[in-house]
Formats: sequence, C-alpha cells, structure tokens
Amino acid sequence: MAPRIATTAAEAVANIHDSSTILIGGFGNAGQPMELIDALMDCGAKDLTVINNNAGQADAGLALLIKERRVSKIICSFPRQSDSWHFDEAYRAGEIELELVPQGNLAERIRAAGAGIGGFFTPTGYGTLLAEGKETRVIDGKGYVLESPIHADFALIKAFKADTHGNLVYRKTARNFGPIMASAAKSAIVQVDEIVETGKLDPEVVVTPGIYVNTLVALGGNN
Repeated sequence: MAPRIATTAAEAVANIHDSSTILIGGFGNAGQPMELIDALMDCGAKDLTVINNNAGQADAGLALLIKERRVSKIICSFPRQSDSWHFDEAYRAGEIELELVPQGNLAERIRAAGAGIGGFFTPTGYGTLLAEGKETRVIDGKGYVLESPIHADFALIKAFKADTHGNLVYRKTARNFGPIMASAAKSAIVQVDEIVETGKLDPEVVVTPGIYVNTLVALGGNN
C-alpha cells in the first residue's frame, strides 16, 4: 500500500497523541527532521517518550520539545554536551527521565525491534551500572548483558528523496538512524526534499523500502 502523502508538516504529524513513544532520527543536526519536530511542537502532544542519539542541542528541534516539558522520558546515548542546557535544566529539576544507552546498543535495540528479534546479548555495559536489573550471562568466558528491542508508536525521519510508493534515498551521513527507525515504529513519518514518481529512483540506491513508510511530506530544503 502506498503511503499517505501529506501537504504540510502539521498534517503529517497530526495523529501523534499524548504519551506516544517517538523515534527521532538524526546524529546531531545531520538528518534531524527539524520541520517535523517543529510541527510536533505546534500540535500540542505531551508526555512523550523520545528515542534519539542525543538530548537536543541549543534552542532548536528536540531541545525545544524538552524546554517546553513535552518530553517526559528520553532514551539516548549522549545526553550532555556544551549546548544541551534545556535537558540539563529539566533533568536537574527531576522533570525528565533519562535512560542512558551506549550508542551501539541503542542502534542494535532499534534494529532488533524492526527485525522482530526478542533481545540480544552484548558485552557492552557488562559489569557496570547500565547492567543493573538486566539478565547477564557468561558465554565462552566473557560476560554479556541481555538487551531488549526498542519499539515505538511513531518515527520522525528525514530523507533526501522518496517515490510515491515510499521508497527512500538518503544523503550521505544524514542517513544515520533513519532506516532502522523506520522499521521499528508502528507509523513512520518521513520528510523529504522531493517526491518523485515510482520508477524514477534507481533501485540500487534505495535504502528504506516503502513498506516501512506510512506518511510522506515534501518540504524541500537541504539534507
């Protein structure tokens, strides 16, 4: 089934509701779907659980959602940097919950959700605070921690181009978490620079098949 094609970012995110779990693509600013995040801000949804590589930067995108206390929990690998002041303030005030996940584990937990994997053992985090409360095993003399998949209600993703069937092409490092997030969410919402007719994309460069995409919106701009 072809995805819904929205005419505006606001229309694209209109079905996101309070208490949703949302995967947001991007590695820093690279590939972060800023226009979709701004539309999410305007739609009023609150008490959100957000999964992202970091906890927002400066006064744009995810950082503004945190500033407005719309995010009740964040799952990320890099919550603190020089311009993460909105997260710092919310966390110190006890107004946001943090689940810290090493970056490789974060990517694999998202990928596992999309692949239908019930969990996986990893040595990362074994013997540290990050392993507390989790099953551990020693396999071939090495310690491992059982990690669970991360599923989400929605994914907000930025790609370069899409065709009308939702097949996606990314631009360089802006690809980052986009493909695995699309597969791990019940509904993937994707902003692109351009939507072309099916058959106009080289199938050899399609990264995310359209079967994982639920909503598309063409917003132009640079990836």
